[in-house]
Amino acid sequence: MKKDDLSASAKPSVQVLERMFTLIDVLASREEAVSLKEISERTGLHPSTTHRILNDLALGRFVDRPESGSYRLGMRFLELGNLVKARLNVREVALPPMRQLYKLIQQPVSLSVRQGDEIVYVERAYSERSGMQVVRAIGGHAPLHLTSNGKLFLAADDSQQVRAYATRTGLPGKTHFSITQLGELEHELEKVRRYGIARDNEELELGVRCMAAGIHDDQNKLIAGLSISAPADRLDESWAPKLQATVQEISEALGYSRQRPSASTASPYSRSQHQD
Repeated sequence: MKKDDLSASAKPSVQVLERMFTLIDVLASREEAVSLKEISERTGLHPSTTHRILNDLALGRFVDRPESGSYRLGMRFLELGNLVKARLNVREVALPPMRQLYKLIQQPVSLSVRQGDEIVYVERAYSERSGMQVVRAIGGHAPLHLTSNGKLFLAADDSQQVRAYATRTGLPGKTHFSITQLGELEHELEKVRRYGIARDNEELELGVRCMAAGIHDDQNKLIAGLSISAPADRLDESWAPKLQATVQEISEALGYSRQRPSASTASPYSRSQHQD
C-alpha cells in the first residue's frame, strides 16, 4: 500500500464523520464547556457547520449544552465507556502480551490477582516442552508476603493495612529465605514502591526466583500482577524493562493512561537479600 493510500484509509469515508470526530476531540481536550466560537476556531469549521453537527450530537446525548452557545461531552460517552469496560477481561487482555513476553525471555509468565490474604494464579504463558518445574498452576494460591505478585498488592496498601495483614497471618515462612518479620517486610515493600518491581528470592520455593510488576485499570487501581519465574541462578535483570513494558501495554488496554515510572534495570537487591 502506498503512503498516500494509507493516510487516506485512516480518515472516515464520510466527511461529516471526520468533522464530528474533530469536534469531539476538541471537547475532550477541555474539562469545562467550550464556546461555539472557540470550537469553530480550533477546528477550522464554519460556525454554522459546527453548530449543526453539535446539535445533532446533542440529540443523541453525546454532547451537552450547559448554557446557550457552549458545549461539552455528554453522558452517553460515559454509558458506552462503562459497557466497554465491563466487557474487558484482564485474562483475555493480558494473555497475548504474556505470550509475547514468554517468547522474548523463554521463561514462564504468570498472571495473578489478590483474593484476601493470598494471590491466586489465573493465567500463565509457558511451553510444556520446556521441562520447567516452576510453572504455577492456574487456580493455585500463595501468601501475599512470600510471592512477587503478592508483594505488589501489599505495597499498594498503607502501613496500617500491612500491619493488620502481618497480625492476621503471622507471616509464616516456607523456606529459610522467607520474610517472617514485619520490619523486614516493610523494608521490602519500600523497595517495591521505589522501583516498581517486586521480587521473590526463593521465599516460596527453594531454587525459584521471581520478579513481578503491577497491572492497573482506568482508575489507576492495581488489579493484577504479572510475574516471571525462573531457576534461582537464571533470573536475568534485563527482563525487568521487558516486564514493565508488558504490564504497561496491558494496563493501557484496560484504560490506564498515566505514564508509569520505569523500573531501574539495575537490581536494588544483592543475592543475599530477600527478593520477590
